[in-house]
Amino acid sequence: MVEAFAVASGKGGTGKTTSTLALGMALAEEHDVTVVDADTGMANLLFHAGLDDAAVTLHDLLVDGADAAVSDAVYDRFGMKVVPCGTSLAAFRAADPERLRDVVAELAADTDVLLLDSPAALGSKSAVLPVVLADRTVIVLQPTIPALSDGLKVQEYARSYGTETAGTLFNRVRDDEGIDRIAEQADRYFGGETLGVIPESNSARAARQAGEPLLAHAPDAPASEAFREAARRLDVRDGASGDVADRFRSAVVPDEV
Repeated sequence: MVEAFAVASGKGGTGKTTSTLALGMALAEEHDVTVVDADTGMANLLFHAGLDDAAVTLHDLLVDGADAAVSDAVYDRFGMKVVPCGTSLAAFRAADPERLRDVVAELAADTDVLLLDSPAALGSKSAVLPVVLADRTVIVLQPTIPALSDGLKVQEYARSYGTETAGTLFNRVRDDEGIDRIAEQADRYFGGETLGVIPESNSARAARQAGEPLLAHAPDAPASEAFREAARRLDVRDGASGDVADRFRSAVVPDEV
């Protein structure tokens, strides 16, 4: 079985990468999980996973004529397989985003769950491709009306390519932000349920500085337990890996955004 989730948001600063790795670690307790930093323009997952010295990254797989194998960019970290992306602007410019289809298809043959850490904005072909490739999206939001609006734009675009919404995840929530009212609106407008409400956490900031996912750095923190509960709510569907791989390879890459 394999299912690909794009972890997406409509703006930066929501804690999307922290959420991707936290969900990945939680899901890895029951599934074989592969996390891919598909934000090829503003990659930072490698810093969160202690892979800032990775010899081979996703960028190396997306360059025409590259001789690196997909397996060269896969690292075993914290109970997951992690594919980091580099931070070089030159490598980003040289990368062909359409090659992501074949990379994801190959990864799908050897995992249960694919989590694609997606770019925050839908401004380019490389930015929209993860949500086009995914089966469903997990939309990470902050508890504000503008954040809901940004997230709805992501959902609308994803649905135009047949990618449904698995649910929403409210992150970095403070006690005084009226989350119940916002979550009620989200339930009306978004597909799927509210997967979780993750409290603002000093532990998350400390984990980033330590180069570790939150669940590894502070496994008993309230935010860590909230991510585990969100992962329990995320229903992972069975699928034939061969069929999924074929779908990835044949996915239509949008010419315009």
